Amino acid sequence: MIPINRPILGLEEEELVLKVLRSGQLTNASMAGGHMVKRFERSLAEYLGCKDVVVVSSGTAALQIALMALNVGLGDEVLVPSFTFTATANSVLAVGATPVFVDIDEYYTMDVEDARKKITKRTKAIMPVHLYGHVAEMRAIRELAKEYSLIVIEDAAQALGSKYEGRPVGLLGEAGCFSFHPSKIITTGEGGAISTNDEELARLARMIRNHGMVKGYDTCRLGLNFRMSEIHAAIGVAQMIKLEDFLKKRRENARRLRELLDGIDGIKLPEERPNTVYNWYLFTIASPKREKMRKELEKAGIGARIYYETPVHMLPLFKGKVRLPMTERMAKEVLSLPVHPMVNEEDLERTALAVRTTLKP
Repeated sequence: MIPINRPILGLEEEELVLKVLRSGQLTNASMAGGHMVKRFERSLAEYLGCKDVVVVSSGTAALQIALMALNVGLGDEVLVPSFTFTATANSVLAVGATPVFVDIDEYYTMDVEDARKKITKRTKAIMPVHLYGHVAEMRAIRELAKEYSLIVIEDAAQALGSKYEGRPVGLLGEAGCFSFHPSKIITTGEGGAISTNDEELARLARMIRNHGMVKGYDTCRLGLNFRMSEIHAAIGVAQMIKLEDFLKKRRENARRLRELLDGIDGIKLPEERPNTVYNWYLFTIASPKREKMRKELEKAGIGARIYYETPVHMLPLFKGKVRLPMTERMAKEVLSLPVHPMVNEEDLERTALAVRTTLKP
């Protein structure tokens, strides 16, 4: 079975992890973090072209820390898409604020006009998600945020390497949040990061990831243990060296799969929004025959997956009266196909054949 995604690890990661193990310094409780943490942060900041990156224990932690550092809390509302992983809305609940669910557009990202309709006097922030690596319409979102004095936090968990109008995602609001789960573009096992050009925000984020401490045990504000270990950071340092190669291969695979699927009736193929570059974290198609197609792909040994079958606003924790027509429709039709760097030409041809078999007259 070809998995939808898989971590790609080698001798480089092993050597750096062994270096940490032999040093005996597995973590560092200082505000700045340990040697590998600082090295990983510098590598990410250089790649993104931003002033600062703060690495943390998960992508969810990154979202929560960004909200805390920007003083989003009790009584505030945050606009979020429902067509995403639950972490986006969970992070809002974790700081005491209320997630307000917004519909999506044809690129599976936040519908800006629907977001406008959901703004109230309590709205404090807007959290677009660059789903599947597709980039949200950030120019319109930033204009909306400016009009209503809203904070913008990008959930870029799936979008490392994607760009909007020539700029990397994660730099298009007050903060960007990334994930390094084993399924993502690069991995640290578990981990996340906050990118920003705001020095004060970075300083606060470093405090919050370490129990609000600056020196010793002098807790100055609410924080928790959101630190990344030296072991996880070491894996990240090695992964960053390979990032451009990973992205290149994903783009090649996505281009080839699109060629193989072009012209087939009954499916919606993924498109790059104008003036954007996708990282092709996932190659997501949509079809009313989704279930039949998934079973055919499974028989062919292709690990196609549904992201996300149940929108967040319909989960037991959040279920309410809101209706999001596009979100609810796409949840019934989307299917993601593997295009990760370990996928080869034969795999792509098998994938395309299974899709064609399902949809042939």
